Amino acid sequence: MTVPQAARTLHPLRFELHNELHARPSIYFNEPAHVYYLTLLEQGNALDRLIEALDSRALGESPPTSPQGLITLDGYSTKWERHTEFLSITMVVPKSAHSEFWPPLPHSLAALICGHEHLLVECSQILVESEEEWEGNTVRYGFKAPSGSQIGAGDAVVWSDFRLSPDGVNRILLINKTLNAYRLGRMVRRLLEIETYRMMASLALPVAKDVVTSLKGFERELTELSDQNAHSSSDARQILKSISDLSARIVRQTAKTRLRFSAAEAYAQIVFERITELREAHVEGRQRLGVFIERRLRPTVRYCSVTQQRLERLNESVANLGELLQTRVQVEVEEQNCAILQSLNARATTQIKILKAVEGLSIIAISYYLLGLLKLLYEGAHGMGLELSPRDASLYAAPMVVLIIGTIAHRIRKAQRD
Repeated sequence: MTVPQAARTLHPLRFELHNELHARPSIYFNEPAHVYYLTLLEQGNALDRLIEALDSRALGESPPTSPQGLITLDGYSTKWERHTEFLSITMVVPKSAHSEFWPPLPHSLAALICGHEHLLVECSQILVESEEEWEGNTVRYGFKAPSGSQIGAGDAVVWSDFRLSPDGVNRILLINKTLNAYRLGRMVRRLLEIETYRMMASLALPVAKDVVTSLKGFERELTELSDQNAHSSSDARQILKSISDLSARIVRQTAKTRLRFSAAEAYAQIVFERITELREAHVEGRQRLGVFIERRLRPTVRYCSVTQQRLERLNESVANLGELLQTRVQVEVEEQNCAILQSLNARATTQIKILKAVEGLSIIAISYYLLGLLKLLYEGAHGMGLELSPRDASLYAAPMVVLIIGTIAHRIRKAQRD
């Protein structure tokens, strides 16, 4: 069904997303052949000129932003792919009848990467031989105690001792039995991806070692701060400042390494998947390639993972110590506030006692003055003929005066409380 008009109204990403199914195809070829493979790390814009040079030689039309391209160098099929962190270049050169097993990098490819050698993180060479040319002797190919596997359900055999040549090349020998060009290209691609992603995952190892060195210092500081926090006489403000500084350094270290460690885990997962896709079987008396790689790569990945976990746990421990210190400071402040309140309460109690004492003295003083006035009145009345003596009259009136003054004072206090 053709819908040329309707295609204009489709989602703008329809074709781009669908064509991802056909992205990054392999190079298909027949044996015998030499496969040269290079992986260069991205460092800023260091590879931009190299990619422009590759793209300018592209066969056919390709989008300017295409992450891959197929070109010819000296008549040899060459494919390049740009990934997030690296650029890979694969060249297939047919093997002549009398050529050496491991010829050096073709001049055109060496000239292409000239000036970028310091970015090479992976350099592999695969020699693809037919079963008829294979004599069953790996020593002829320069291998020492190589690992070997039957792959593709026995349709090919692969050998390598994973020892670098003097110029830093990892050599792999693939003996093809019944693989056609399509399957051979796919199988070679898997082997190259295993090597590439193994190296990319291993980039996290030196980072992890540096982090472990820093972790020892961080853990020592945390222990010292914990001991200081355990002593109530320590300066809480200074400890809190030290904790904040330690936490900032740990967070900065975590942020710097999280991407590398996460990438290592993702790359390692791809390696393990590609090893599974090889469908390996034993070659008698030899260790399988997949087993050889996994037994050495898994500890690296595990070491990086444990280092990341230690860093995260240390960050949590520092945060917990900060919370404990804040709790301690809060308790100390509450204790100080409680002591202040108790002091204020004691002072108020003392003032109340003083007021009560003054109040009692006031009642006595007022009663004394009233009795003095009454005595004067009685003396005047006695002079006018009253038979009761002023002294006796004052004695009789004293209880009544004190009672009246006390009652008045009690009512005044009650009114103030209400």
